[in-house]
Amino acid sequence: MNLTISGHHLEVTPSLKEYVLTKLDRVTRHFDQVVDINILLTVEKLKEKERRQKAEVTLHAKGKDIFVESAHEDLYAAIDELMDKLDRQVCRHKDRLQDHHHPSPKRQSLVDLQ
Repeated sequence: MNLTISGHHLEVTPSLKEYVLTKLDRVTRHFDQVVDINILLTVEKLKEKERRQKAEVTLHAKGKDIFVESAHEDLYAAIDELMDKLDRQVCRHKDRLQDHHHPSPKRQSLVDLQ
């Protein structure tokens, strides 16, 4: 799995990187077919008092690309919200990949006879 964490108008500190990695463990624990993850952390300077922290992630899994973004006043809160959204989407994707079809009773009786 390739992991890229980058910052826009922001220096990615080791503590920030460690926080993202600990939150990302939950997602990779649910779904192990992740090929590539790109995380972008940005600070948008709207006004002098208002600062909007934004976190985006693009997850390339086997069969699908998942994009999630979240914005908040606090960057750590934005990362928490982002990982919650990503976890829900990954679980939904995993459920869709699983085969929920059961063999028909007609075919099942033929298999049991053999």
